[in-house]
Amino acid sequence: MKTVMLLFALALPALADNTLTSEEQSAGWTLLFDGASLKGWRPYGGKPDAVIGAGWKVDEGLLHKVPGVKGGDIISEKKYTDFELAWEWRLAKGANNGVKYMVTEARPGAPGYEYQMLDDESDQWKKLHAKAKTASFYEVLPPAADKPLKPAGEWNSSRILVQGNSVEHWLNGKKVLAYELGSEAVKAGVADSKFKKYPDFGTKLTGHIMLTDHTDEAWFRSVKIRELPAK
Repeated sequence: MKTVMLLFALALPALADNTLTSEEQSAGWTLLFDGASLKGWRPYGGKPDAVIGAGWKVDEGLLHKVPGVKGGDIISEKKYTDFELAWEWRLAKGANNGVKYMVTEARPGAPGYEYQMLDDESDQWKKLHAKAKTASFYEVLPPAADKPLKPAGEWNSSRILVQGNSVEHWLNGKKVLAYELGSEAVKAGVADSKFKKYPDFGTKLTGHIMLTDHTDEAWFRSVKIRELPAK
């Protein structure tokens, strides 16, 4: 009996991570990950009945990107226009991952705008320019230099806020990037990036949320979203 109670107690934190408070529910939040399944997600670019690859596993209330096992990029079944997205994440040492938003299957070479997630201080990544590091608009705009990033192996919390053309990236409770879709700053960043051959990249659109598969190990929990009124 004591063993059963202990196991139940140990499971509580993981279950609680993927729940919504009554206040969050009243504010319009919904879970994108229920802690038990991949319901609400599908492979990017796949057929309606496509199965998500084995590289994505649900384990003890966490969504686990298994290293070296192909899972493919996965996207939310639903599309969003104005929204607030929040999630918690943890990377293995040296790992690279990211969350993309405003994702479209009509532009497979550059499907969406990426909130970069990286072990910034690992030997293989520390010399990268700021536009390729954690919380950047990947390859387009850098985050604040004093962003409060926790190291590999520890949990970070992130938010993306999109309302009208205004976008914000948050990291561990601090706003670390704000920009306007279609602005001159975004156009300049795109022109200086690998996305320059896509003239509509960096403009507003209605799209999916994507969890990327860069083959590295990562974990997600408490992935939630709420739709917002147009600004």
